[in-house]
Amino acid sequence: MTLSVERRLLQAVIAATCTVSLSASITSILDGPGWLMADGDVATDLDSHFRYLSGLLLAIAIGFLSCMRGIEQKGPRLRLLALIVVVGGLSRAYSAGVVGMPSFGHLGGLTIELVIVPIVTAWQWSFARRANREAAALL
Repeated sequence: MTLSVERRLLQAVIAATCTVSLSASITSILDGPGWLMADGDVATDLDSHFRYLSGLLLAIAIGFLSCMRGIEQKGPRLRLLALIVVVGGLSRAYSAGVVGMPSFGHLGGLTIELVIVPIVTAWQWSFARRANREAAALL
């Protein structure tokens, strides 16, 4: 596979993954935690905290999208964002162990946080090394 094709594939995977985060965060900001609960009754502080964390999720997704252009040069930013996501995933996994397994949608989030994001991060690192080697060879 050429570097150009790999770059586009890596960018497409990041964009597709961000679509999930963008959708969830925007829905959560606009609707609050009530959309996750049948009765919709939510304490004011829980609503505030939920929407705040949803705003952080939105910013993280935008941060990942900002890595797409010049992806081979965005390793430090991408790794920092990945660290934030993995720590969040570990927190979600802790909750699953202490409180119980979350719904299917949240298990999907956990998979993105602890499986897909680390894989994409390692892929970007590997791709960047090869792209930078190739660029140096052309000089």
